[in-house]
Amino acid sequence: MNIMLEKRGRWLPVLALLFCFFIGNAKKTLTYDEKLTNAINALDWFTLDSLYKAVPKDSIEPFNDIYSRCLIGNRFNRPDVSLPAFSELFNTEFKKHSLENLLTFAKMYSTDLSQVGENQKAVSMLTAFLDSTKNELGERAIMIEQLINRYKGLSSFSPYDISFEAENGVIPFHIDTIGEKENVMIYLDDSYINGRKANITFDTGAPVNLISYSLAKEFQLIPIDGEVTLNGIGKQEAVFTVAKELKIGNIILHDVPFCVMDIKTNSEEADQLAKFFNLIVGSELMLHLKDFTIDFTKNEMFVPAKAPQKSDVKSNFCFSPMMNLLAKGSIHNDQMEMVIDTGNGGNGILDENFFKANKKFVKSTGKLETVRNGGIGGVHIAQCYQVPDMKLELGGTSVNVPMMQVFIKDAPYDHECNLGLRALMLFNRIRFNMVDFVITTE
Repeated sequence: MNIMLEKRGRWLPVLALLFCFFIGNAKKTLTYDEKLTNAINALDWFTLDSLYKAVPKDSIEPFNDIYSRCLIGNRFNRPDVSLPAFSELFNTEFKKHSLENLLTFAKMYSTDLSQVGENQKAVSMLTAFLDSTKNELGERAIMIEQLINRYKGLSSFSPYDISFEAENGVIPFHIDTIGEKENVMIYLDDSYINGRKANITFDTGAPVNLISYSLAKEFQLIPIDGEVTLNGIGKQEAVFTVAKELKIGNIILHDVPFCVMDIKTNSEEADQLAKFFNLIVGSELMLHLKDFTIDFTKNEMFVPAKAPQKSDVKSNFCFSPMMNLLAKGSIHNDQMEMVIDTGNGGNGILDENFFKANKKFVKSTGKLETVRNGGIGGVHIAQCYQVPDMKLELGGTSVNVPMMQVFIKDAPYDHECNLGLRALMLFNRIRFNMVDFVITTE
C-alpha cells in the first residue's frame, strides 16, 4: 500500500509537467513576418535591425523585406541600404499601401536623399508623388509642396561642404548656467557665421539647426522656400535659410541650412529661457561631421579629418522618428532607450513607464513635487518624484546621477528617458561615431 502511494506521488507531478509542456507548445509560433511587423509597430529599431540580419530572406514577404530595409537605413544612417529600398518600394509596391503610409515613406525617402546631397532627386520624387496623390492628399498637399520648395532651394547649394584649418578638427566650448534652477548649456567658442562672431548653443536634442529671425537678418542668411513644424514642449512653425559659411573652432562648413523661427511663446516664463536658444546647432551638424567626441575634461570637441570606415559593429543608438539621437542604456539597471539631449540643462527625465516598473523604489527614495519644465513652445507642468543617486550606464561606462525626475504621468517628452547635459557631464568623454551609429563613453 505504501509503495503504491509512493509511485502515485511521483508520477502525478511528471504528468502535470508534460501537460504544461504540450499546452505551451500549442501556442502559435510567430512567423518571421510577424516578428518583423511587431518590431516595426513597437518602433523597436534595434530589434528590427537584429531580426532582419538573422532571418532567411526567402522566408519573409517582399514588402516586409523592403520596408525593413527602408526603416533600418533611415534610422541608422545607412542610406546605402534605405535608398535602393525606397526606390524599389515606390516602383513596385506603391499602389498596395494606404495614403498615410505613402506619405510617411515619401517624407523619409526625401530626408535620406537630402542627407546624401541628392536634393534634386528629392524634388523629382516628391513631385511625382504629389502628382499621383494630389486629389487624395487634400490639405496635406501643402506639406509636400513645402518639402519640394525646401529641397529645390537646397539643390542650388552644396550643403555641409567641410574643410579643416588643421590636421584634425577641434571646437572649444564653455558651459554656463541658465535660469534659476542651475540648468546648464554648452556654448561653442571661436564660432562665426558669415564672418561675424556668433554665440552658438550646442544641442544634441535639436534635429535641425535653429536661428531666430533677428539673428538670421543680422548674419545675412539666405532665405529659401519651404516650411517645417518643430516639436518641443508644444509646436512652432519655421522657415529655411542657408548660411554661406559657418566656422566652429578650426572647422569651416559651407552652405549650412538653418530653420528660422520665432522663439518667443505665449508664456512669459518660457520666454525667459528663449534667449538661450536663439542660435542652435545639433544632431544634423554631427551627422555631417561623421565622428564627434565631446571631451568634458578639456572643454573641447574633437572631429577627425578622416572619417571612420563603415564596419559591421552593432549600433547602439539610432534616430527616433522625430530625428532625435536615441541610445541604448540603463538607469537603475532598467534597460531602456534614452534621448541624448544636451539642450536639457538638468540631469534628465524618466517617464511613467519607469515609474510603473520601479514604483516601490521611486516612492521609497524619491520626493514628490510639482515641477515646471520650459522649452520651445511653452511650459509643461506636472507631478514627478525627485529621485536621488540613480545609476546610469551608457556607452560602456557607468556613473551615478545625483538626481533625476521620474514622472507619474504626462512626461514632457515622448521617450522613457530624456538624458540631460548635467548627467552627460559625469562622463569624461562621449564619442558619437555617426558612421556606425555607435556611442562610447569614458
